[in-house]
Amino acid sequence: MTSWAGRSAAEIAAAVREKRVTAREVVAEHLDRIERLDGRVGAFRTVRAEAALAEADEVAARADLAGLPLAGVPVAVKDNLAVRGEPTRHGTAATPDTPAGADHVTVARLRAAGAVVVGLTNVPELCVFGTTEGVFGTARNPWDPSRSAGGSSGGSAAAVAAGMVPIALGNDGMGSLRIPAATCGLVTLKPGHGVVPADIGNGDWFGMSENGPLATTVRDARLMLSVLAGTGDEAVAGNARPAGAGSLRVAVSLRSPLAGITADRPYATAAREAAAVLMRAGHQVRRADPPYPASLGLTALAHWTAGTRVDARGLDRRRLARRTRVHAAVGRPFVRAVRTGRSRERLRHRLEPFFAEYDVLLTPALARRSPAAGPWHERGWLRNVAANSACSPFTPPWNLTGWPAVSVPFGTLPSGAPCAVQLVGRPGSEARLLAVAEDIERLRPWRRSC
Repeated sequence: MTSWAGRSAAEIAAAVREKRVTAREVVAEHLDRIERLDGRVGAFRTVRAEAALAEADEVAARADLAGLPLAGVPVAVKDNLAVRGEPTRHGTAATPDTPAGADHVTVARLRAAGAVVVGLTNVPELCVFGTTEGVFGTARNPWDPSRSAGGSSGGSAAAVAAGMVPIALGNDGMGSLRIPAATCGLVTLKPGHGVVPADIGNGDWFGMSENGPLATTVRDARLMLSVLAGTGDEAVAGNARPAGAGSLRVAVSLRSPLAGITADRPYATAAREAAAVLMRAGHQVRRADPPYPASLGLTALAHWTAGTRVDARGLDRRRLARRTRVHAAVGRPFVRAVRTGRSRERLRHRLEPFFAEYDVLLTPALARRSPAAGPWHERGWLRNVAANSACSPFTPPWNLTGWPAVSVPFGTLPSGAPCAVQLVGRPGSEARLLAVAEDIERLRPWRRSC
């Protein structure tokens, strides 16, 4: 009997379109895997077993089955995006247990493409932090369950890494796709601003948050991006590579954007070795550091806390964890200045000449492995902020600029868990970044699931 758990989304969709397997059979097998594994992993807040099987039957009966890019593909959705008929809890007891009346636009696009939503995944409260735990459970890294899956899309990443779904939907406001993808050995892309509809929380964290795919292959990430973007553009669909993605100018930087933080040896080594791989692929690679301003850490903190301040409005503070209340309180004086967008515009102007000289920036994805899994929501605010900042200093700048960034698995940590690198480009370079990620995948393939 053919096993479909662990197969790519592209493989599953092709088999369902060609009627070599039914959508129900695929979904049932993945639901069985969720039942067996999720007690240890903690990826899902809720699993829609009966509803997902019914939706799979609906996919099989569609007249346009042969043209569905994600026919019968099980997908998990981060629990800050609405799924019709299910409550959207944002990882907190302060939100109502009221079913959503309609799908978020990204969920609607996935379903229109033939995907089947099997469940909503765990997030930290209000999707604030880079570890995933709270009142609905703790998401652990399937490769090393003693460590956090990262955050805030930690549940979605854990579900894909454990083979419970081939792809998942998440979003990224300060690294919330790239941190868990790097931790769990996945490919992800934080699109540039406006490529994929956002509509996340109360204002998308001032336009910094973007929805995007979590996948085990570049092909699946590209395929899912094409569905989420709704463009049908061949440059980001299927197997297509963009024109002119041959020899590119690649800058390699190990310098942390945040002062006082350095990358641990495995992540620095991964970036160096990935640079060598890209040279083998024919790219022009040089060591060069972007001109990060000394004030970047304060700018990131102001935007991070102000976004939480806005999202927490209208919620019962007594039902929020203390770290969330403090984070929102710290952000209060920053909201007005952050809303103007001036600091983000200054950062873009400062970095634009660098990206005129280089097509792609290669950095470590993280500075160190994710924190130990545990009740971080019960710990102090400063301890949470310090742990998050020490782990992921390379991700926030690209939310502040609104430019695309990719996390790609590369190598392993001493524990055997995955390591990763980050690729960053100027606006509109999503397809180019995926092409470079594909060069890495071709020359240094990774294990697709644990």
